Amino acid sequence: MELSGKKILAIVDEEFEDLEMWYPILRLRESGAQVDIAGPKAKTVYHGKYGVPITTDYAFGDVSSSDYAGYYVPGGWAPDKLRRYADVLRLTREFHEAAKPIAQICHAGWVLISAKIVRGYTMTSTPGIRDDLENAGAVWVDEEVVVDRNIVSGRRPPDLPAFTKAFVEVLAGTYGR
Repeated sequence: MELSGKKILAIVDEEFEDLEMWYPILRLRESGAQVDIAGPKAKTVYHGKYGVPITTDYAFGDVSSSDYAGYYVPGGWAPDKLRRYADVLRLTREFHEAAKPIAQICHAGWVLISAKIVRGYTMTSTPGIRDDLENAGAVWVDEEVVVDRNIVSGRRPPDLPAFTKAFVEVLAGTYGR
């Protein structure tokens, strides 16, 4: 499996987009990766916009980017909460400074904007945050998935197959080959 031995960190808070949380996690696990879930509190159940639950393994403050090969931020309304945690911004910057893959979809770009890491990157998102990305210095394009250096971005749930495939390939070092 192309991601055997790799650990990925996914972050969560209430009102994540259910498909955008679970589809990538399941695909990453099918590829052999270990996916750990971090949230405001460890061993706590959080619910998606449509009620699908997920249980965290760790609290944000209990994890370090140095333990992971990649980072996943789902969309929904959760990113508006996630970007307010100092530890989430710390983790986002640490992954970015180490040039480790960061995947974000839909509204998750808000977390990267608040971490101040999007300037000069070409990205996509839900059209609802296009202005936010552009005002933060990103170049926004309307495509199902965009890979620019270490950032993988996607628009919305119908784009999950292409988005997740690109993230897996970036993690495996096979993207674009």
